[in-house]
Amino acid sequence: MTVLVAYGSTGGSTAEIAGWIAEELSAGGLEVQLLAADDVADVAGYEALVLGAAMYAGGWHADARKFAKRFAGRFTDRPVWLFSSGPLDHTADDTDLPPNHQAEAAMQLLQAREHVTFGGRLSAEAHGWLGFVARRMKHDGHTGDFRNPQRIRAWARRIAAELTSAHRQT
Repeated sequence: MTVLVAYGSTGGSTAEIAGWIAEELSAGGLEVQLLAADDVADVAGYEALVLGAAMYAGGWHADARKFAKRFAGRFTDRPVWLFSSGPLDHTADDTDLPPNHQAEAAMQLLQAREHVTFGGRLSAEAHGWLGFVARRMKHDGHTGDFRNPQRIRAWARRIAAELTSAHRQT
């Protein structure tokens, strides 16, 4: 079974989360392709999808939104999971955060089974637009790494188990 793990990331944090997910899916016996969402040309060869996006100022990364629109309706017979990365605190670990409106739209377009939100990372050394945001948030005490690799990897292992179990039954 081949799984596409695609992501929209600007600062690299969400890309790293997608990498952790890909590692766990591979360890679970699945063939995995890890790609930036804007690098995906076709989804015909994939039997499942995990799509993740960074959240900035409440919005879902543009590359992931474009991916969902470009491949809408193409996963009606394949399982899809979505994740968001972004809260710069521990709320994602403390409570089940609902998807924002853009992630919700992607869920509908791709007929996703589930959406989960993970904490994000923002370094005070970020550059460009993120640098401005990082400096502002540093002033407010919100820079740092709030990702929980154990929680992320456990979620990916659950997906791997679900996929391998379903694959054995066919």
